[in-house]
Amino acid sequence: MEARQLPLFAADPAAAEPPAGSEPGAVRLERQALAEGEATALFQALQALPGWRQDTIRLYGRVHPVPRLHRWFADARQTYRWSGLVMRPEPFPEALQPLLQRLREASGVPFNTALANLYRDGQDSVAWHADDEPELGPRPVIASLSLGATRRFLMRSKADHGQRRSFELSHGSVLWMAGSTQEHWQHCLPRTTRPVGARINFTFRAMGRAMGG
Repeated sequence: MEARQLPLFAADPAAAEPPAGSEPGAVRLERQALAEGEATALFQALQALPGWRQDTIRLYGRVHPVPRLHRWFADARQTYRWSGLVMRPEPFPEALQPLLQRLREASGVPFNTALANLYRDGQDSVAWHADDEPELGPRPVIASLSLGATRRFLMRSKADHGQRRSFELSHGSVLWMAGSTQEHWQHCLPRTTRPVGARINFTFRAMGRAMGG
């Protein structure tokens, strides 16, 4: 399902250029999707939620801590499995419900899950990957909400890793990724040596069935 081509919340209409090779509108940044006060109140409410966790994963025979805290929200019993981890669903918190409904109405996409990551400082990160799980279907629409400290978000072509784009994801922004983006591009949030505060990111997805069975 494609996102509607309209401003997310009648906010700042300035959009970042889509990566070369993707169709127009496939990657779009709403820099001020949420007003400052609303974004700050939401950040504080979500950061205070109990239950943020740090898991470990096994890579090449060694156990490593996941370099961030995370949790998984879903409308139904939709588990999330990756790198041997099983994340059980939690109901969407009350503080997030109005925003979730606005995302659905503005885009026409029935978002029903969200992966939440809490980056405590500049040493927390996420490695190169694509949101291309089969359960998301072809050409998925992803809405990525950023709250808290501004962090750099990188994209690279799967065919040519030297072809990259960079976005500064600021407090209250929403990055849309749609069309064939996940098929042809990867993304990451790299570490930074700059002193930065905490950041929360929600990637809203529409899933047809439970991930990982």
